[in-house]
Amino acid sequence: MKNDPAPNPTLDAMLAAQRIAFAPVMFQVARVMRNRGVLRALQRTGKGGRTAAEVAQDTGLSAYAAKTLLEASLSFGLVELAGGNGDRREGQGGRGGREGEERYAITRVGLVVENDRMTRINMDFIHDVCYEGMRFLDEAIEGGKPAGLKVFGDWPTVYEALPELPPKVRESWFAFDHLYSDSAFPKALPIVFERRPKTLLDIGGNTGRWAIQCCTHDPDVRVTILDLPGQLEDARVNVEQNGLLGRVMGTPIDFLDHGQAFPTGFDAIWMSQFLVCFSEADITQILRRARAAMGEETELWILDTFWDRQENEVAVHCLHGSSLYFTCLANGNSRMYSAADIKRCIEEAGLTVDAEIDHLGLAHTLLRCRRRGAPAGKRA
Repeated sequence: MKNDPAPNPTLDAMLAAQRIAFAPVMFQVARVMRNRGVLRALQRTGKGGRTAAEVAQDTGLSAYAAKTLLEASLSFGLVELAGGNGDRREGQGGRGGREGEERYAITRVGLVVENDRMTRINMDFIHDVCYEGMRFLDEAIEGGKPAGLKVFGDWPTVYEALPELPPKVRESWFAFDHLYSDSAFPKALPIVFERRPKTLLDIGGNTGRWAIQCCTHDPDVRVTILDLPGQLEDARVNVEQNGLLGRVMGTPIDFLDHGQAFPTGFDAIWMSQFLVCFSEADITQILRRARAAMGEETELWILDTFWDRQENEVAVHCLHGSSLYFTCLANGNSRMYSAADIKRCIEEAGLTVDAEIDHLGLAHTLLRCRRRGAPAGKRA
């Protein structure tokens, strides 16, 4: 019986550093293993595992490709040698294999990569939207501009680019955006509509997803979406498909032109995954414009993913990993903020937070704000 080796912190740190060094390779191996059906073939087999030749036959890969991917995946944590002996030396063989013909079994990590919806959407977003552009992170950090966006074309931010991005890129971008908001919207709706607002201003309404759900939830509410013209066109199509053109309208605006006032006269104002798209200075200005548009009883709702309000390290890791997308591709000057950062901007804008609800959906916090000094509304 082999004794376990003594802990070696230096070697552990070296291994962690090499995982960082080879992270792009690890990512692409995992993506190809998923997309080419290798993980699926191993999952069907179970603990008995498959040889590289059998995987090649299952997937249509060459014997070389299957062997190369499987061997790399031993170190990358996607597969292990069947039988659990942990011995990776060539020629030792796994359970049921001939000399030199290991049998590979899928690990728990491999099962997550193959089956978990959030992981699949995150990987597609990183590959299709971020991967090529992230090589310009140095330039983005230096200049405060989304330098990586140039791999798709010449736009000041990704938001102007969205209508013209390649279909696969748009598909992965919207899947990523909707994954998180879709998980929170059903929980947020009854909270926002507890006081039955009749009119709602959806600031940064994007494709109209929230506006449509509001109208479905409450047959009396009317929603105005405030956004860029390209986003409003996407929203109009979706609103029309849902038969809601009479209750949802769009108003175009440049959010970075702080001289443009927000429309007034709304019972509620809504911002979902919106403020993360701007620098802290711009956030404060946007919130000041929102305050100017609010009446005494208007409620401002902010739904966002704050990394300091998460229940586990998985969520924190996802948010920190996503943060650099804003730096390199989205706009060059925003990030995934902490709740403390956003609450400071809220206070500087002359607003106050009077309710906070954490852990809505996958990772969201809902803040209810009002004008500082304004009484809490009591609409019927």
